[in-house]
Amino acid sequence: MKNKKKSISLIESTIPIFILIIFLAYNVFVYGDEAMSGSNQFILLIGAAIASIVGFSKGIKFKQMIDSVSSNIKSITGAILILLFVGALSGTWLLSGIIPTMIYYGLQILHPTIFLPSCLIICAIISISTGSSWTTSATVGIALIGIGRAIEIPEGMVAGAVISGAYFGDKLSPLSDTTNLAPAVSGSNLFTHIKYLTITTIPTVIITLIILSLINLFTISSGPTDHQYLLKTIGNTFNITPVLFLVPLIVVFMIFKKTPPLIALFVGTVLGGIFAVIFQSSVINGISGDTEMTFNNAYQTVLNSMTTETSIDSGNSVLNDLFNSGGMKGMLNTIWLVICAMVFGGIMESIGALEKISSSLLKLGKSTFSIFASTVGSCLAINLTASDQYLSIVIPGKMFSKAFKDKSLAPENLSRTLEDSGTVTSVLIPWNTCGAYQSGILGVSVFDYFIYAIFNWLSPFMTLIVAAFSIKIKKLK
Repeated sequence: MKNKKKSISLIESTIPIFILIIFLAYNVFVYGDEAMSGSNQFILLIGAAIASIVGFSKGIKFKQMIDSVSSNIKSITGAILILLFVGALSGTWLLSGIIPTMIYYGLQILHPTIFLPSCLIICAIISISTGSSWTTSATVGIALIGIGRAIEIPEGMVAGAVISGAYFGDKLSPLSDTTNLAPAVSGSNLFTHIKYLTITTIPTVIITLIILSLINLFTISSGPTDHQYLLKTIGNTFNITPVLFLVPLIVVFMIFKKTPPLIALFVGTVLGGIFAVIFQSSVINGISGDTEMTFNNAYQTVLNSMTTETSIDSGNSVLNDLFNSGGMKGMLNTIWLVICAMVFGGIMESIGALEKISSSLLKLGKSTFSIFASTVGSCLAINLTASDQYLSIVIPGKMFSKAFKDKSLAPENLSRTLEDSGTVTSVLIPWNTCGAYQSGILGVSVFDYFIYAIFNWLSPFMTLIVAAFSIKIKKLK
């Protein structure tokens, strides 16, 4: 006799989440920053096992759960490949002197007293142009982290400013996938959605800019005020030339022209390797231990920079920390974390837990504000459980679409709320694909940058404030 599938209750749906949060909190307490190196990944699998036990009790077949996990992992194939290519790109951009050149000129342009707001503005411009917070962090973000380290501004502050700017641009850019996805699932159109987003996004980024400026004002850099010795060391280690900026400009231009990110990153990686051979023969010789560059040592050094760890000795301990890259190998911990998160999210989806949590939030109230609040809560819950930015937009978007219509609320209200609470908060969760990616790329833990990613955690509050005071809440005609 076949097991009959039973409906899942809200308490049963949240059991795996509560246990997961408790285990993760204790794990971080024990391991600290090393929790991302493997222990957190296994905790996610424990959460998945608990969710599957709940599923078995409801008559859900193991094959159904595995199929859901397979579908989830398949959906992040592109993200995994992007992570690998970003690792390779960072390696060749270090070897070729592109990142050191960015740091070299950045030290001369970006004064410590305005560094954090400058990070936000620069990343916002790049992200709006490319439509990608990931690309922004992987290019200019890495360089800004390096400059911040050189002038000894805390890494968490710099990463928070970078992420705030990157996600501001990601939200408003018509080239962004989430900016296109949110109106698609809610029934709005792209440019109406972007225009309506400005109601919450512009005040949020202004507040973020003011707070970061104040933080910068009261943050005393313990680094040197005279950067000449750093600049001299960088110049002695690498062949610094503005020509190296051609590579990042080509990558940004390709993405602006809607070239798939994988192709753009691949081209950027290959160009980085070619520029390393052309401009940094002394660096290649120093790493290979040869007196002159040959085809074999150049080939091996460039390939190693793409795939494994590359360390360049500048003779300065501060700069040596910057001139280090893990290549594709350095991305494996992040990829491992993302896969385990997808296992947990897939099983939670297959047992009906995600749908139950969202539908329960919808029932919390019938007022206009309660619908906005329920949508925000649903997006946050799915970012926490499904560990995927896109699911936090798609699932609440589908579920709340009718509720917004029943309240005579225009669909752009829903699409804006999805972006304000789904898109931007994904990066604040360590086991979410976005949190894992940004932490891995920037080399700063989520816990270190969380409080300084002001734009990201302020956005959901801003959308609730606008709803509570009925500020420009558009109605259906």
